[in-house]
Amino acid sequence: MRFNVEAIRKDFPILSQKVNGKQLVYLDNGATSQKPQQVIDAIANYYKELNANVHRGVHTLSQLATDAFEEGRAKIQQHINAKESYEVILTSGTTHSINIVANGFSNMLKDGDEILISALEHHSNIVPWQMLCERTGATLKVIPMNLEGELVMDDFDSLLNSNTKIVAVNHVSNALGTINPIRYMIAEAHKVGAAVLIDGAQSVAHIKPDMQELDCDFYTFSAHKICGPTGTGVLYGKEEWLNKLIPFQGGGEMIKEVTFEKTTYADLPYKFEAGTPNIAGVIGFGAAIDYLNAIGMNAIAQQEEEILKYATAELLKIPELKIWGTSKEKVSVISFNVGNLHPYDIGTILDNSGIAVRTGHHCAQPIMNFCEIPGTVRASFSFYNTIEEVDLLVKGIVKAQKMLN
Repeated sequence: MRFNVEAIRKDFPILSQKVNGKQLVYLDNGATSQKPQQVIDAIANYYKELNANVHRGVHTLSQLATDAFEEGRAKIQQHINAKESYEVILTSGTTHSINIVANGFSNMLKDGDEILISALEHHSNIVPWQMLCERTGATLKVIPMNLEGELVMDDFDSLLNSNTKIVAVNHVSNALGTINPIRYMIAEAHKVGAAVLIDGAQSVAHIKPDMQELDCDFYTFSAHKICGPTGTGVLYGKEEWLNKLIPFQGGGEMIKEVTFEKTTYADLPYKFEAGTPNIAGVIGFGAAIDYLNAIGMNAIAQQEEEILKYATAELLKIPELKIWGTSKEKVSVISFNVGNLHPYDIGTILDNSGIAVRTGHHCAQPIMNFCEIPGTVRASFSFYNTIEEVDLLVKGIVKAQKMLN
């Protein structure tokens, strides 16, 4: 069946608007994706019809809100094939999720222990581990990358040892689109007894993850990258590991019993869900998962692969344009520079034509330092983007090149 992108685009109200007098061409999906009307309606309906706190009331609205909230959790569990619903911890986003795990390891590490991350990480998967090392005396080790934007796996093999306590790597690089060989990395890390956290923030929009097949210990992602609302995310964790971690926040909901002498923590998942959650966000998250699965993740992946191939070929026709991140395995993200032109200047001119791209270091400064560049222009495509929008991007870059030279 033909992928009907025009019909799909009608589900996204924002795609019909104009920016700076031009039809919006939204190519910043790596930062946040747009939201279909179905998700917007789910959020609005909560506030119109169910607005009440969850888990805490015997009244009807509270019970209905709780049911809708927990249904969102169940949809996430099914989507990622987690074994149990209580292995799905609802957070404010990927950053929050990673920090829960990093904080949870505070009482499990000591001098001589090692944490292994990669040169391709977003700052959110670097800084929490640096902070953990400062608290515990553990050492941070980094898997290097090459100029194709791939991890050097021989170095990964040599860095991994009995002192490695946790390996934290992204599934997909937000800056370059590289898909990392996480199955191999998970299996090898487990051989030395290390836990594995996968940052899935950039992968879940393109790849449907299977927790039982991957066998990672933790997997994190955010709703707003997959057509859901901002301020909502997931920490998947194996039950055995979640039970070992100390809580990140204290307060209501995450307790079993409180006295002034001692507090005992609630069972999973509530142990890590202190305070009133983003109820509307979780309900919208569930609606986003329903929407994507109705289209089909395989169909989405195929559409994005076609866009990536076409955009790569067309962009390389532009004189002096260099693409950073040429891994054989990558998602629909293209990071590039044009000669010595500053990415910000190109992005500004594109914006004047209604074309939204991301410019800068993309919260991945170590990548830019390795490539010896100040940053890139990043075009990140989603399943609702079109070939015609790629043509407009190319036309806009050529215009910017003429204006700035």
